[in-house]
Amino acid sequence: MSTPIRATRSRATIRDVAALAGVGIKTVSRVINDEANVSPAMRERVRSAVVALNFQPHQGAGALRRGDHKTRTLGLLLDAVDNPFAASINRAVEAVALRHGTAVFAASSEDDPERERELVDVFTRRRVDGLLLTMISQDHGYLQAEREQGTPLVFVDRPPVGLLADAVVTDNQAAARRATEHLLAAGHRRVAHIGDELRISTARERRAGFADAVAAAGPDVVAHHVDDLRSEAEAEAAVRALLDLAEPPTAFFTAQNLVTIGALRALHGTGRQHEVALVGFDDLLLADLLQPGVTVMAQDPARIGTLAAERLFDRLGGSTGPEETLVVPATLVVRGSGEIVPPRG
Repeated sequence: MSTPIRATRSRATIRDVAALAGVGIKTVSRVINDEANVSPAMRERVRSAVVALNFQPHQGAGALRRGDHKTRTLGLLLDAVDNPFAASINRAVEAVALRHGTAVFAASSEDDPERERELVDVFTRRRVDGLLLTMISQDHGYLQAEREQGTPLVFVDRPPVGLLADAVVTDNQAAARRATEHLLAAGHRRVAHIGDELRISTARERRAGFADAVAAAGPDVVAHHVDDLRSEAEAEAAVRALLDLAEPPTAFFTAQNLVTIGALRALHGTGRQHEVALVGFDDLLLADLLQPGVTVMAQDPARIGTLAAERLFDRLGGSTGPEETLVVPATLVVRGSGEIVPPRG
């Protein structure tokens, strides 16, 4: 038995709308773009035809007709869209964009500088109206030409380097210092910083905050640093190695959410989760359900994404004020793991 072939209906065109409404193409264009000089009765005829044909106006063509050259699209570059932090930023940006009738193209650089530049090039060739960027490269001066052509840029989570532009970031260094001070205040004198790749600006800032707190605490504090961890597995191995020392750390500051997961695997895998303190940077799904609950320095990615998108639409709306960096504070969320005291003796 032969399989029936389903007939497909071609997409309606502006000519189809004009024919059904009994008007000219220019009249349809005026109605679609909400222009003047169309009578209410004729406007209603065109709108009825649009609904009947399920006509979808072409945004690029509409931009040319309007003369504003806007495509009603934004480019959002993140480090990894599957990271919960980046995913929250993505959702917040989309919510703001939707209110402005704008679509968001999101992509992951995977913290690869070459991939970053390729994706920025893809966005600009698509003529997006603006760019929201989480960058890994160490010099963003190559974006100056795009700025000079009128494309607004807002940097997200990581500040611009070699380029003057708006940014929305977390108070990484100050927040990391507060997290470490929380551990030191519980009496810990053997502490460890377990960190992300130092080529990432936020990783360097959080390492510096940890070091600030240790330096201020005095010479009796012994601090360990393990940097450039790229996965949960690497973080787990690093924490297990430190726990095997003759005098292991009694407290850990883990400076990124995936690093924190690896550290938790090490503590739970060795049965040390009730003996060794931990404060993580970034909140975790179900962190409150573990035993003990995971104390974190929680960022506010939804707020970061919202502010970044709003700033971009301000620029698209004509705002010409000086570029600025908005800092969203992180919050210490106490759940138990960061309040474990060191053993006596």
